[in-house]
Amino acid sequence: MSTQTTDTSNALVYIIDDDPSMRAALDDLLASVGLHTRTYSSVQEFLDQGVEDTPGCLILDIRMPGQSGMDFHRHMAQYGIQLPTIFITGHGDIALGVEAMKNGAIEFLTKPFRDQDLLDAIQLGLQKDTQRRQEEAQITVLRDRWNRLTAGEQSVMRLVVQGLLNKQIASQLHVSEITVKVRRGQVMRTMEAGSLAELVRMADRLQLQP
Repeated sequence: MSTQTTDTSNALVYIIDDDPSMRAALDDLLASVGLHTRTYSSVQEFLDQGVEDTPGCLILDIRMPGQSGMDFHRHMAQYGIQLPTIFITGHGDIALGVEAMKNGAIEFLTKPFRDQDLLDAIQLGLQKDTQRRQEEAQITVLRDRWNRLTAGEQSVMRLVVQGLLNKQIASQLHVSEITVKVRRGQVMRTMEAGSLAELVRMADRLQLQP
């Protein structure tokens, strides 16, 4: 039994299906549980209108005139689209389902499917997209802090998170140990790190190179 834990008040579920009756049925189903939707008859129509800056997921028919759902899903990253994707199809087979999941789809449902199965998949998709967006926002904040460090402070931080002592850092950078201590203190303040362990985690998330 599914329990909704994600705030869906500003979330959007995008539906791409060339069957107008299916679009209408999905729209009605999702509206009945308070989900907001955008519906499209083709991949091109979806691309023309774009994705809004809010948590979302994509319900995608696998076979459509023009660009197929499967082909579009393979190339979504090239369009800069990272929406968790749920495939629906009336022509499903194991091979298509396996490929869809390998390409990162979160669910593959064959028509007719249980409403609850779709709603559960949507909830999972919205959770994943919310987490991704939160992570990206946090990385942006860390990147801004990193960019506020001087070149010397950045050099010290790189060596600090490798576990080097102040004396070793001073030797490697050809500066005094006092200078290292001053820069290290500024790094902790600017990065808003409460401990060395926290600073290491920040460096890891920033994927800093030694």
